[in-house]
Parts: sequence; structure tokens; C-alpha cells
Amino acid sequence: MLEELKEANEYVISKIKEEDTLILEMEEFAKKENVPIVTKEVAKYLEFMVNMNKSKNILEIGTAIGYSGILMGNIAKKYNGKLTTIEIDETRFAQAKENFKKSGLTNVNMILGDALTEIPKLNEKFDFVFIDASKGQYKRFFQDSYKLLEDDGIIFIDNIMFRGYLYKEYPKRFKTIVRRLNEFIDYLYEIYPSFTLLPFGDGVGLIQNEIRKNHTNEE
Repeated sequence: MLEELKEANEYVISKIKEEDTLILEMEEFAKKENVPIVTKEVAKYLEFMVNMNKSKNILEIGTAIGYSGILMGNIAKKYNGKLTTIEIDETRFAQAKENFKKSGLTNVNMILGDALTEIPKLNEKFDFVFIDASKGQYKRFFQDSYKLLEDDGIIFIDNIMFRGYLYKEYPKRFKTIVRRLNEFIDYLYEIYPSFTLLPFGDGVGLIQNEIRKNHTNEE
């Protein structure tokens, strides 16, 4: 969570009253096992965006334990839609599979594998893409999934400001990730006029499908 907004975010979180038992269990598990999931205020904003977009075909890059996937899958179900979600870690994939089963959702297509390999295999269009996976590969994930985005579709990128390390001192081991994320944000601002960077949670980036300026996704 970005430290400068921590108190404000904590206030917002204190107002969110979650009643779904499975979601509460997953939040507790994630906290105990140090599994990265979206923060509660970002989760609410994600639900708002998916619902506002009336998303029927959603792509998630980075399933983890299925927390954000269940939130999006429930909304897609309301519109007779589906969720396709990709996870590289076998343990997390198994945990997510069990959680999706508990949720009762049957509109989920789970893919075990590296998103860099799996996204190009997809032969369909998506109206909403959620990215929350390996930070060093965000630009590749974005470029590959943008090719599959419907007209007026939305890409929602979580943790794009990486704990605030993009603008403050960071551990040396994160040097490459920080550089790549900074370059990615510059790239988005330069080429995609709709790009919006929001400083809550760990940073959220939003892009809507549009005509790009003098560039192609192959760059």
C-alpha cells in the first residue's frame, strides 16, 4: 500500500463490510500465507469497473488463490459471461481451483502455465483484462492482451506502482523491476491517451481500447 495514502486507504477499508464467508476466508489465508491479493479498496473498485462495463468475457493474468477471479467471475455470471484466468504456479493454481469450486462458479476457464506463452494461444476477444502477475513482465502481458481487447474494452493493471518503490528508495534486488515498471508507465503515457494512473492500493493503471499514436503493440 502506498504509504502516503495509507491512512486514507485504511479509513476506506474500515467502511467496507464483507459478508461473503469464502471471501473472508481467502483474505485471512492470504494474510497468513503472505499471498499477494488485491487490497480491499482496489477489490471494490475492480468490481465497480467490471460491473459498469457489463463485462461478459474477462481475462485475468495472475490467478493466485482465485480471490479477484471470484469477484470478477460473479459479475460476469450476472451478464451470462465467463472468466479466463492464467496462473503459472502449480500450488496457487490448485488452491484457486478449490476456491472456485467452493464459490459454485461454473463460468471459469482456468489455465495453468506462463501467461507469456498462454495469452498468444487464445483465439477470442475480451472486454475486460485484469493484470496482476510478474511485475517485470507487465509490458509484455499488456501488449499481448491488448491485441485481444474488444473495442472500448478495458485493461485494469494492479500494483503498477509496486509498493511505492517507483519513487522512493527500494531494495537493490528490485532494481530491474522498478526500471521496467517506470519505463512501462512512460510507454503507456506516450502511446495510450486514455491511460490513467491512480495512486491507491499499490497503484492502479487503466487503459481503454483506442487508436494508438504512431506505434504498434509489437514494440
